[in-house]
Amino acid sequence: MTASSDSPVLIAGGGIGGLAAALALSKAGIASHVLERRADFTEAGAGIQIGPNGTRILEAIGAASWLREHVAAPDALQVRDALTGEKITRMPLGGWIAKRHGSPYWTMHRQDLHAALLQAARAASNITLTTGTTAEAVTQSTTGVTLRCAESGATLAGRALIAADGLWSTLRAKHFDPAPAHPTGKNAYRTVIPVSSLPEGLAVNDAHIWLTAGAHVVHYPVRAGREHAFVIIFEEPQHTLGWSTHVEAAFVRARAQRLAPSLRVLLEAGENWRVWSLHELAMPQRWSDGRIGLLGDAAHPVLPFLAQGAVLALEDASVLAYELSHSSGSVSGALTRYEDKRRARALRVQSASRRNGRIYHLAGTLAKARDKVLRRSPATLLMRQYDWLYGWKPPA
Repeated sequence: MTASSDSPVLIAGGGIGGLAAALALSKAGIASHVLERRADFTEAGAGIQIGPNGTRILEAIGAASWLREHVAAPDALQVRDALTGEKITRMPLGGWIAKRHGSPYWTMHRQDLHAALLQAARAASNITLTTGTTAEAVTQSTTGVTLRCAESGATLAGRALIAADGLWSTLRAKHFDPAPAHPTGKNAYRTVIPVSSLPEGLAVNDAHIWLTAGAHVVHYPVRAGREHAFVIIFEEPQHTLGWSTHVEAAFVRARAQRLAPSLRVLLEAGENWRVWSLHELAMPQRWSDGRIGLLGDAAHPVLPFLAQGAVLALEDASVLAYELSHSSGSVSGALTRYEDKRRARALRVQSASRRNGRIYHLAGTLAKARDKVLRRSPATLLMRQYDWLYGWKPPA
């Protein structure tokens, strides 16, 4: 099978990044074929936060209309002491951030985001979706790429291949950098709780982050405000490779005995706990090789301390589609320009996320100094320092 200029872009991975790429390409008039290795399009996880730099892309690619009824738009971000429960600061989100950046800050269940992207993709006539298909081997020529499917041995032709297959990307390992991800020494435990479980005094439409030495807790409204997604991150030596490993609720509660009573009330409300270990992976020297390119976590995995992993994938998708639609026939040149435009941005977000992780877990005098700065700084000033992040706009 030979590729031509009319062949679709092949996308390996039907998660958030892969579907967003297909939708962005679709809006640019470019056909794509999304290949998902799982038997169906399902998504694990609990909550996800999408800042204005991501929600404007969801609007542009046609997913926001499917998603809007399922999201929450938190009024503010509260920072609290995880041992005493004391409020340290409350930074504006809601109308303030929407006005400042021209797009809202949304929180939602990860399954709802994925479902909206999937529905929008199924409604697009130039997107093909195939499950149960893994890229076993990829070859490329001056005219396109050929992919052989591991399950059937069948071959598919495309004008390009985009690897959007996540942190554990096999295509990244085969074609760019075989270095494995390494554990950070932090584990994240997640669940979802009914909003009625929030203790009195906690605003139900705020996002919250609770800080203490060696741990922090994040929770925020999802499912249109009916539930709160809850994540608690501990520094721990043991690690797992799975994204959704079951863990007993009693184990999580035992780990959190030193935390504030109001936090322990939240912990008691959580039943279906999952754990995943946070891993880091150095960014490869190249994201593109001829007609093969990387997108999202396959290119630049980000620790979850800035809530930007999925948003970076949305940004990638918008830039990728722009470059391919303005390529004048040179696919490899388009992928090179896509990488050039994204690398510095991704490195900055990675660095800021890593820095936040260190700040969240400070102890002793450093933690006291952090809290003092947060208390004394105007809340809007604290948020304006992220203008570089939330103010990003896709090429037009």
